[in-house]
Amino acid sequence: MAHSRGRRNPADGRAPVRRAAAAVGVIFLIIGVLGFIPGITSNFDDLYFAGHESDAKLFGLFQVSVLHNIVHLLFGIAGLALSRTVSGARTYLIGGGAIYLVLWLYGLVVDHSSGANFIPLNGADNWLHLFLGIGMIALGLLTTRGVNRR
Repeated sequence: MAHSRGRRNPADGRAPVRRAAAAVGVIFLIIGVLGFIPGITSNFDDLYFAGHESDAKLFGLFQVSVLHNIVHLLFGIAGLALSRTVSGARTYLIGGGAIYLVLWLYGLVVDHSSGANFIPLNGADNWLHLFLGIGMIALGLLTTRGVNRR
């Protein structure tokens, strides 16, 4: 099917790994912004900069802080920036997935009521980090199978 001049088919010349990294980046940006919106984030008055004392919960489930939201925003910006190349997108997805698996392990071993839980994390965050880690690594690997990664 022909496309009119000036209109570009999004699938033309854009590697699946680049689209995946950009999509993940956009999702992180949205989540970062939502963490600062009262109502979407419950107990918004208890949103602290960092630490386990922050009782704010995104969607009433995931414990967040200002630092946690900023990390989501920065992770989203990184995803969009790195999605400009196949190798950058792959690195973002696999490396970011590895970071989330480390964060999952950290959440399992850290006492959630201690100062070491500075991000902060709760049980729901831990499960989400496990699935994010596995999902991002899978996206990075599956969308670059047999592709020249130059």
